[in-house]
Amino acid sequence: MPASFDPKLLRTVHLVPLTAYDGQGRVDSQLQGAHTERMYAAGIRVFLPAAGTSEFHCLSADEIVEIVRITREASGPDALVFAPVGLQIGHAIDVGVRSMEVGASGIMFMPFAHPYLSDVGARDYYRAVIDKVQSPTLVYKKAELPSDQLLLELADDPHVVGVKYAFNEMHAFRKVVLADGGRLEWLCGSAERFAPFYMLAGAPGYTTGAGNLCPHLTLAMHAALSAGEFEEGLRLQQILLPIEDYRARSGDSYNISMLKHAMTMLSQDFGPPRPPQRQLTSAEQQEIEKLMQPILDAEREMQGELTSVGLSGS
Repeated sequence: MPASFDPKLLRTVHLVPLTAYDGQGRVDSQLQGAHTERMYAAGIRVFLPAAGTSEFHCLSADEIVEIVRITREASGPDALVFAPVGLQIGHAIDVGVRSMEVGASGIMFMPFAHPYLSDVGARDYYRAVIDKVQSPTLVYKKAELPSDQLLLELADDPHVVGVKYAFNEMHAFRKVVLADGGRLEWLCGSAERFAPFYMLAGAPGYTTGAGNLCPHLTLAMHAALSAGEFEEGLRLQQILLPIEDYRARSGDSYNISMLKHAMTMLSQDFGPPRPPQRQLTSAEQQEIEKLMQPILDAEREMQGELTSVGLSGS
């Protein structure tokens, strides 16, 4: 792996920041940067901007690179910023190269959106992009392909530093972690619902979308689980689960729209998600506001407790 990269820094909460749009539906650079600053101040140190919950598939290559640049500039020098790459191979190389030029720490391969997939073709795709970008690389697994065997093969590449694993077959996950023998960082890509169980099986870090709303709660959950305080970790998970359960409705189709509407409760209007993402009805918006209120109250209480002892953002 690149000599300057410490993979142990991945053993934390990875935020997929929501993408902010202005009234004309364009990326709102000012709001995006301010949100990143708040997340960094709360203690987030790994960012996956413009990835899945950030509406990767609805963003242009220029927008992805711009969001990566904003994230790099708005976060601290110790933050890791991984740029998402995918779609056509030329698009992936272009976004990867330009993202590294604006300060990304590395790239993350998004799940394939292509039909007619095979490990053979996936291997060619990964290697072509890695050879051109030459950066620390994460691979995101959300389906049977890439196979675990291909992931183990990619572990031999010095640029591949970790796997964001979101194919929730825990026995298979445990087997591949053991087979890897410590070459890669294995990370839970399925957020707070699955994070405790992945951690038991060998994933010391996990991604979050809920962290856009309550970073202190999810960071406290991670800290408790990392310390082996599973009762406390699961207590905090229980506070967060209404967010994750709502997002998971109807095949995860509320994933983005739920979070974006909840942000309005923090006086942060990120605009609605772009089509074909689900738009909310007024009844759904009211449901979200009702379920979010106690969670936001708990987040404020947690933030206050951490501030009083000087731990917020540590």
